[in-house]
Amino acid sequence: MLMGNCLLLFLWCLLDKSFVSPLHSSSQSRMGKEQHRNLMAHRKHGMMGVHRVKRGWVWNQFFVLEEYMGSDPQYVGKLHSDLDKGDSMVKYTLSGEGVGSIFTIEPSTGDIHALRSLDREEKPYYTLRAQAVDVLTGRPLEPESEFIIKVQDINDNEPRFLEGPYSATVPEMSPVGTYVTQITATDADDPTYGNSARIVYSILHGQPYFSVDPKTGIIRVALPNMDREVKEMYQVVIQAKDMGGQLGGLAGTTTINITLRDVNDNPPRFSKSIFHLRVPESSPVGSSVGRVKAHDLDSGKNAEVEYSIVPGDGGSMFDIYSNKNTQEGTVILKKHLDYETRKAYTFKVEASNAALDHRFLHLGPFKDTATVKVNVLDVEEPPVFSRLSYSMETYEDTPVGIIVGAVTAEDLDVGNSPVRYSVEWRKDSENCFDIDPVEGTLSVSEALDRERNTEHNVTVVATKVNNPLLSSKVTVTIKVLDVNEFPPELAFVYETFVCENAKVGQVIQIISATDRDMPAVEHRFYFKSPSQTRNRNFTIRDYGSKLELGFRRLEQSMYLVPVVVEDGGYPIRSSTGTVSVRVCTCDTDGSLFSCNAEAVFFPMGLSTGALMAILLCIVILLVMVVLYMGLRKHKKKDTLMSSKEDIRDNVIHYDDEGGGEEDTQAFDIGTLRNPKGIKETAQLQKIRSEDEPNQASVQWGQTVVLDHIDLNVTTLTQNFVFFV
Repeated sequence: MLMGNCLLLFLWCLLDKSFVSPLHSSSQSRMGKEQHRNLMAHRKHGMMGVHRVKRGWVWNQFFVLEEYMGSDPQYVGKLHSDLDKGDSMVKYTLSGEGVGSIFTIEPSTGDIHALRSLDREEKPYYTLRAQAVDVLTGRPLEPESEFIIKVQDINDNEPRFLEGPYSATVPEMSPVGTYVTQITATDADDPTYGNSARIVYSILHGQPYFSVDPKTGIIRVALPNMDREVKEMYQVVIQAKDMGGQLGGLAGTTTINITLRDVNDNPPRFSKSIFHLRVPESSPVGSSVGRVKAHDLDSGKNAEVEYSIVPGDGGSMFDIYSNKNTQEGTVILKKHLDYETRKAYTFKVEASNAALDHRFLHLGPFKDTATVKVNVLDVEEPPVFSRLSYSMETYEDTPVGIIVGAVTAEDLDVGNSPVRYSVEWRKDSENCFDIDPVEGTLSVSEALDRERNTEHNVTVVATKVNNPLLSSKVTVTIKVLDVNEFPPELAFVYETFVCENAKVGQVIQIISATDRDMPAVEHRFYFKSPSQTRNRNFTIRDYGSKLELGFRRLEQSMYLVPVVVEDGGYPIRSSTGTVSVRVCTCDTDGSLFSCNAEAVFFPMGLSTGALMAILLCIVILLVMVVLYMGLRKHKKKDTLMSSKEDIRDNVIHYDDEGGGEEDTQAFDIGTLRNPKGIKETAQLQKIRSEDEPNQASVQWGQTVVLDHIDLNVTTLTQNFVFFV
């Protein structure tokens, strides 16, 4: 093959006139004399200077065959000038790339040879410069000329895949002609010369699944309905051949690993139609009962399975959770189980894909169902009371040993063990009740007092005889009912006063009573005088006391009025209290005029000891005043008593006509008769003026206290009015 290429190149060189130096021709003979004259003139003038002459030799490029394997230097071409007459008077010189190492020239003939083999892929061409000079003078006969020696390409490089091996993916079930990938091979040979670099692609391995375009290298699907679940990985070998794929061309190969990408074309399927699960009846709500699993041949998100319970009779007790990591369905308990009520449950579970591909819905429903049977296992449980809690009532005077009520518990297990009862002892509370261990009846063990504890909470424990470790508790609330055992009493120790000239029917005191009992309904008190005592001065009635006759302070200054208070309970309880009433002197409008100091302060609620302390302070103040007045008497010569004017003169000089002794508004006749009473009258008026607001505040204060007591339901009171 190499020899054939060299022969063709040699023949082409002979035919191409521009490749070799021009021979003697008609045009050259016509210019011979002119060229000879120019050469002679050049030699004649010698050192007189160099004159520009017309170039008589022209060439552009030479060719040299690459990968030359001959023993002699490879002939490249010949340089020749028209000024060379063959008399060896012209010498040829060569300079440029590779001169001396790669290329050499015969100076007398101009023949160029390549000293070694060349590789076009290493360097495709060389640039050189040639010149013809006079042998005798060494001067250039013509200007230097540049030319190129091109390395002639031969098909010595096969196509190569620089990025192989390749990887590609394509969805499974893709139609024929679906694009997969594209590969490209490169050839180092000269693409502009011959077919050395013209590549054709073909598939060596991978048919009939894939095909390749011979010109572009595009790989496409060649077989329809390729299923990833059948075969996921394919290895395809592609060949690239130069010389247009003809015989003798060089070839290179590469491998493409093609993976089928999953699509959701498979529904989930249960491995079996019935799943059997077991769960103890004592399992708490939310605990796992078991697992079911449906297999999906797809992968990734296409294989995610969602589980659900088909609505039905047994499904209400359970729920199912989808595990995306294991693709399992975990059945969990939704409600409490009871073996004695129901021993087995049956329901259906459905498995379906979360993400559907509408292109494959025609293949059928993408879901599957299976039956789940759950057997409840019997677990020995504690006794169960008939109620969640018990409420009972008993009176506070119930004798010890009397039954208050009963509780009931039973063993619901198959063994039906007997049950024993007991009361849970509490250290921080009273234990006033006992229970019969067999019957479960509660009885009073200690005396009850409703006023101390109105309600008792008893914890009853029921224990299985066959297994004492299993027990249950229930709370029994026992309400203590009230018994009327305490009589009502006056709310306070009442000490009041009444004027001598008080009118009949005037209210002098409002009294109230309290009772430590707590009846079911509101308290009702009844006030009256003792039946054996007839008081003609006072009448006691609800919300009032009526005055029958007038009073004379000098005859009797203190009255002790007995009051009987009865309640409305059963049996009726009553008590007798005493109200102290002091008779005082008052003016016509009812204001206090003169009274015992203790009586004045009775409405204020002060005790006798407090009154004595106040009087003692007053006496001390009076003594201090007397001492102070005595000291001033020594300093003043004139005093009030030394004046010649009498205090009655101040009254006589008034021009107004008085109303007589009955007119007490204008002046105080007692003061006129007794001048020393001025000071006492002023003090009484001050006491009277201060007493009126005190009375109102006391009554208001009692009313507030009563309201407060009613709200707290500790001591109920009822008010009554005391009349004179």
